[in-house]
Amino acid sequence: MTKPVIGFIGLGLMGSNMVENLQKKGFEPMVMDLNKEAVAAVVARGATEAGSARELAAACDIVMLCLTTSVVVEKLVYAEDGILAGIKEGAVVVDFGTSIPASTRKIGADLAAKGAGMIDAALGRTPAHAKDGLLNIMVGGDKATFDKVQPVLAMQGENIFYLGALGAGHTTKLINNYIGMTTVTAMSQAFAVADRAGIDRQQLFDIMSTGPSSSPFMKFCKNYAVDGVSDLGFSIANANKDLGYFLAMVDNLGTRAPIAEGTSAHLQAAVDAGMGNGNVPEIFDYFLTLGK
Repeated sequence: MTKPVIGFIGLGLMGSNMVENLQKKGFEPMVMDLNKEAVAAVVARGATEAGSARELAAACDIVMLCLTTSVVVEKLVYAEDGILAGIKEGAVVVDFGTSIPASTRKIGADLAAKGAGMIDAALGRTPAHAKDGLLNIMVGGDKATFDKVQPVLAMQGENIFYLGALGAGHTTKLINNYIGMTTVTAMSQAFAVADRAGIDRQQLFDIMSTGPSSSPFMKFCKNYAVDGVSDLGFSIANANKDLGYFLAMVDNLGTRAPIAEGTSAHLQAAVDAGMGNGNVPEIFDYFLTLGK
């Protein structure tokens, strides 16, 4: 694919910035999103809007998805006017979202039956990195299919990790997010316990940050628990969704993850308390409310 035609579905903060990066690099993608303001912004820079996922798939060599859940991905793939109905032989679907690996493998098999390929290309880093083409991208899929789209992925990511068979990218992302969100949840609770015990939160951070517990996640937790600044752009609701996906994946593997179950329970409780739209370190407020 010397200059593939790219379709992009999902113009949230991450997706919009990824499209802007592609446009800066000479692509004129075909796009879709329910948010018409987001569509208008990229169309003003030279993109075109598709009327359906089927129309987009029929016109494009690479179909990129940056969507919220596996349910949404499956709906777009399997709808009567969806991706599967329009996909071209030899085209590749790239799922940048965080999805359940079993769902990813099912979609990949159905695309393969129509002569199309799929890779899961889960993302690390932030929307700001997306705008500059500096994402971390964790890729699973057939090696020949990966090689076909790798030059375009290299325009979007600073670090491209090829991990093996389809589903490996989403699996790795879920493990990564399990570690990250468990870390934030535990550190936020630590600040809340310190508050209950009469320990100065700033002093606690000063002590912990000089030892091996120090991490960027600790800084995000401190920024909220000490300074009231919520600057980790990942919501409690999204973290809750990802932990649910992680537990579903673990169940499919025939095992359990009790630590993840605990993290998931706290995230769900915070969502139930109406805090889902807040950034993950804001779970500190939930821990402050806990009593016997």
